[in-house]
Amino acid sequence: MKCIKHIIGLIYDKGLYSIFIYFEVGLWTSACPAVQRGDTTTGGVCRWSHTDITVCSGGKEDAFKGKVDREIYLNLFFYIANVPFSLVYFCLFQTVEHGFPHQPSALAFDPKLQLMAIGTKSGAIKIYGAPGVEFTGLHKDTTAVTQMHFLPGQGRLLSLLDDNTIHLWELVAGPPREVGGVKREGMVCLQEVCSYSLPGRPGIESCSATRVTVLLLLRSCELLCVGTEGGGVYFLDLPRLSLKDGQTLLQDQVTQSLPEDYRCGKSLGPVESLQEHPQQPGKILIGYSRGLVVLWDLSTRHANHLFLGKQQLESLVWERSGNSFVSSHSDGGYSVWAVASGNPYTHQPVSSSIPYGPFPCKAINKILWRTAQSGSPVLLYSGGMPRASYGDRHCLTIQQDKEHVTLDFTSRVIDFFTTSVLSLLLVEFDDPSALVVLLEEELVVIDLQTPGWPSLPTPYLAPLHSSAITCSCHVSNVPPKLWERLVNAGKAQQGHWPICGGKNMAPLPKQQELLLTGHEDGTVRFWDASGVALTPIYKLSTASVFHTDCDPSDDPQDPSNDPDAQQEEEWPPFRKVGCFDPYSDDPRLGIQKISLCKYSNKLVVAGTAGQVIVLGLSDERSDHLVDVSVVDLLQDREGFTWKGHDRLEPRLKPAPFPPGFQPLVLVQCLPPASVTAVTLHAEWNLIAFGTSHGFGLFDYHRRNAVLARCTLHPNDSLAMEGPLSRVKSLKKSLRQSFRRIRKSRVSGKKRAISTPTSKEANAALAEQEEVAPVQRRIEPRSADDSLSGVVRCLCFADTFLRDGTHHGPTLWAGTNSGSVYAYALEVPGVGLGRVCERSGAGEGSACAEAVLGKEIQLMHRAPVVSICVLDGRGKPLPDPYEASRDLATAPDMTNAHSVLIASEEQLKVFSLPKVSAKTKFKLTAHEGCRVRKVAMVVFSSTAQEDYSEHTLVCLTNLGDMHLFSIPGLRPQVRYDCIRKEDISGIASCVFTKNGQGFYLISPSEYERFSLSAKVLTEPLCSIHLDRPDGPAAQPQANGTHKNQTSQAEGGSGYTHAHTHTHTHTHAHVCFVIFLIFFLPPRLSFLSSPLLFFSSCYFS
Repeated sequence: MKCIKHIIGLIYDKGLYSIFIYFEVGLWTSACPAVQRGDTTTGGVCRWSHTDITVCSGGKEDAFKGKVDREIYLNLFFYIANVPFSLVYFCLFQTVEHGFPHQPSALAFDPKLQLMAIGTKSGAIKIYGAPGVEFTGLHKDTTAVTQMHFLPGQGRLLSLLDDNTIHLWELVAGPPREVGGVKREGMVCLQEVCSYSLPGRPGIESCSATRVTVLLLLRSCELLCVGTEGGGVYFLDLPRLSLKDGQTLLQDQVTQSLPEDYRCGKSLGPVESLQEHPQQPGKILIGYSRGLVVLWDLSTRHANHLFLGKQQLESLVWERSGNSFVSSHSDGGYSVWAVASGNPYTHQPVSSSIPYGPFPCKAINKILWRTAQSGSPVLLYSGGMPRASYGDRHCLTIQQDKEHVTLDFTSRVIDFFTTSVLSLLLVEFDDPSALVVLLEEELVVIDLQTPGWPSLPTPYLAPLHSSAITCSCHVSNVPPKLWERLVNAGKAQQGHWPICGGKNMAPLPKQQELLLTGHEDGTVRFWDASGVALTPIYKLSTASVFHTDCDPSDDPQDPSNDPDAQQEEEWPPFRKVGCFDPYSDDPRLGIQKISLCKYSNKLVVAGTAGQVIVLGLSDERSDHLVDVSVVDLLQDREGFTWKGHDRLEPRLKPAPFPPGFQPLVLVQCLPPASVTAVTLHAEWNLIAFGTSHGFGLFDYHRRNAVLARCTLHPNDSLAMEGPLSRVKSLKKSLRQSFRRIRKSRVSGKKRAISTPTSKEANAALAEQEEVAPVQRRIEPRSADDSLSGVVRCLCFADTFLRDGTHHGPTLWAGTNSGSVYAYALEVPGVGLGRVCERSGAGEGSACAEAVLGKEIQLMHRAPVVSICVLDGRGKPLPDPYEASRDLATAPDMTNAHSVLIASEEQLKVFSLPKVSAKTKFKLTAHEGCRVRKVAMVVFSSTAQEDYSEHTLVCLTNLGDMHLFSIPGLRPQVRYDCIRKEDISGIASCVFTKNGQGFYLISPSEYERFSLSAKVLTEPLCSIHLDRPDGPAAQPQANGTHKNQTSQAEGGSGYTHAHTHTHTHTHAHVCFVIFLIFFLPPRLSFLSSPLLFFSSCYFS
C-alpha cells in the first residue's frame, strides 16, 4: 500500500518520474526509465507492452525502446528507485555452477550421445558433455541419488533415490530464440517427467523387501529390471514407468529350481547385480548376495542356467562374446564362469583369483572386463586391497596381460566406466579408450590408449578444493599476451577429452577473464573464467621459497631415498593419481591475499605467516636466490610480545623456479601475523600490506621499506596471539560479552517503539528532507575492543590531499576501529600528476617517501571495509597504466575529488582535500544489516550500446546485494542473493568489474551470478536426440506413480523439476498498470486496493 502511495507522490507532487519494473518469474528482465520533469500540474502515465516501454508526462511523450529479448512470465512486481537520467538495467541471474559437485553419489554415461551424468546426495543431477555443455536438474525432495542410467541416444535418464523412488528425466528442446540479434535453434533443458515407487508385498509389514538394490535397463530401452532386497526382480515398462503385470520374478520361484544340497534352508539374499546378455537380448544374469547367479530367459520365464557360487557376490560383468562372465566377491577375489549348454548347473568357475592375497582382502565392489583388438582383455576393478596393510586405501586396479597398475586415490571411489572411440554396437571388440573414475572429491580420467596409462587434464569439473580455498581474486579483460604466456606456462599433457557430447551454442567471450584462487597449501591457481566451463590453466606454488616443516630435501626418512623401502613398496604397484590433497604440509603457507597487475605482469601474494611475495612473469626456467626484506610493524613499541607461530624460514640458496610467475622479493612482516590486506601499484613500483598490527609500504624496485605504521591499541592483547595460537583470552571475551549485553539493554530502553520501513528511510534520505526518519540506534564500539588495529583495506590513488591545486600519489588505509590514514607519497619519477620517463638521471638513487596527510576517525568506530577515491566526475580512478596507456578515460583532475569510505555500518563520501562529509547512507540504521563486501561495478545499458554507469555494490551479512549510485549514494535496487546462514558463501564472494560475481556454495563449487541484464555467462547448448515417440505417462494403479511437467526456461540449460503455471496475459497486466497510473490525484486513495488486488491476482 505504501508503495503505491509513494508512486503517486513522486508523479504528482515532486515532478520526478522514476519507476522500476521487474519481472520475477522465469527468465528475468528489467527496465528503468527515469524522466525528470519540471511540470508538477499534470499527471503521468506509463504504458507497457511486450517490446517497449513508453513514458508520458505533461502531454509530451518520450519513448523508451528497450527490446525484451527474453521470454517474460508475468508475475509483476514494482520497486521504486529514484534514479534520474539513468538507463542502467539491473537483474539477478544465478547463471552457472563452477567446480566439482559436492558429495557425488552416482554416475552414468550415454555412449551414443557422449554425455555423463553425476548425481549428488542432495538430489541434484548434473549432465556434462563437451566443454560448455551442461544441464542441471533437481529432485523435489533433498534425497541422495543412488543410481542413474541413460536411455542411450534418447536424452532420457533414470534416477533411483535413497527414498526408493525411481524418476525419469528428459532433455527437452525449447523454441527457437534470438540471441544477440541472431536467431538460433531451440536450446535444450533438463526436466523431470514422472516418478514411480514399488508397492509393498502383501502380508509383509516391512517395506525393506521391495527396497531397490539395482537397476538394469535393457538395450531395447523398453523394459527396466528392478532388483530388490527381498530377492525379487520387478519389470517396468518404459517410458511409462508402469509395472508389468504377471512378470515379477520372486525369490521363491528361483529357489524351487535349486539342488537340495544348495538350498540348506538359507535365503539367497538381496539381488546384487543384473546384467543383460551381450548377444542374446531378453536373457539376463541375476546375481544374489549369497553367491548364486541365474541366467534367466524373459520370454520363457525360465532359468536357463544356474551358477552355484558360494562366495558372497558383489558384482557381475559379461565378456563381450557372451560365452563367459566374471563375478567379483567380498573376499577380494574374482571368478570367471563359462556359459555352456547342456548341464543346467555349474558348481565351480573356470578360474578364480585373489589378486592381492593370500592375506584377507577387502571386497571388489565393481569389476569390468573389456576386450581389446590388440590382444589380452583389460580388467578393471575397485577395491580388493589387503585389509591389514592397505585397508584404508582407495584404489582401482587396471590389468592387461603383464601390465598391472593400482591407481591410488585420496578419496573414495564412487563409480567408474570406460569409453570407446567407436560405437560399441558396430565392432567386435570393446577397445576402451579412456577410464573415467568418479571419486568423492574429484573426477579422474585415465588414457587407456597411451602406454603407461597417464591421466588426462580435465577441461571442467576440476576440484577447486584440491587444497582448501582461502581467498580469491578476479581479473577481467586480460591482455592477449599475458593470457598466452600463462597458458604456455601451465601447459599440461594434451589429450582427447572423451566426454564430448552436445553442441555449445554460447557466443565466444568478448574478453578473457581470470579467476585466481589462493589455497591452504601455498598455491595460487589460475582459472579460465571466460565461459561456462571453469578451466584450470596454470598453478603457482610458493612453498619452494621457504624451508617447510615437511621439506623433502631435509627429511632423512624419505622413502624415495631408501632402496629397501622401495623394494617393499613394489607390491601392490601403487601410483598416486588425482590432485585432491586436503592436507597442508605447513598451515603457515596459506595464501590470504592476491593482487595482480595485468599490464606489468606483476603478482603479489600474501600469506598466513606475514609473508608478502612479489613475483614477475618469465617464460624461461630460472635458478636464483630470492631477496628478503624484513619490515617490523611494531616499531619497537614496548609491552607487546608475539605469542603466535614463527615466521617461515626462507631458502638461503638459489632454488629452481619453472616458467611462469617467479618470486622477485620476499617481504616478511614482523610479527609474522596473517596478512589482512594488500594492494599493488606497478606503475609506482609500490606494494602496501597490512596485518593485525599495522601496515607497511615497500618499494620492490629499489628493495627498500618506505613506511611502517603500527595501528595497535594499548589493549590489543589478542592481536599478539595469532590465528594459529590456541591461547585465547577467556577473561577478555567474557568481559566483552557482558559489555555488549549491558549496551543492548540500555539502547533497548531508549529505542523508539515504532520504526518506519527501510523504503521510507531510504526515500527520505534520497529526497534529503529536513526531518530525518527514526533509525535504529547504533552504539559506538569500544576503543579497546580486541583486534581493533586490524588493517581491513588499502588503496593507492593519485588525488588531492595536501591542497586543492596539486595532486599526487597517496596511500589510504582503513582499520577495524574505524580509523582511516591517508599518506602523501613522494615517488621518484612521478610528478605533475603523471609518470615521467624512467630514464631520468639520478632516478635510481632517489627513494620513495610517505608523509601522513590526513587521519579520519569514524564516529561509531565501525570497521572500514573499503576505500575508493572518486575523480571530479564522481567516477573511480582508473587502474595503474590504464590512463597512461590510453586504455581508459583519463580521470578528471580539474574538479574537486572525493573519497568514498564504506564501513560495516554506513557509506560516506568526503570531499577532498578538506575531508568534509558530503553525503552518506546509514545501511545498518536503515536496513539492520552490516556491510561485508563492497565493489565498484560498471553496468552497461541494454538499450544504448555505449552507455554505462558506475554503481556501488554492497554485500551484507544477510546475504543481500544493495546497489547505490555514486557519488550520490542513492539506493537503486536490492536483491536476495546468498542465504544469510551461508557464512562461508558470504565471506568468499568476489565481484567482477562488469556486474558478475562468484561465491562458494560448497567447498568445491562456485555459484556464478550476474547483477547485470546485459552481461551473462550461462549455458547455451543443444543436443541431437534420437527419441522414439511414445505414449505419455499415465497414473497407474499398481504402485505409486506421479506424472510431473516442468516449464522449460528458454535455453539456459538450467531448470528445476518444479511446475510453473502462467495463465495471465499481457492485457491483464497492462490493464492494472493503466488503472493505477491513470488515477488523478483526488482518486489516489483507490491505488492501494488496486495494488492489493493485482498482487493477489498475479501471484
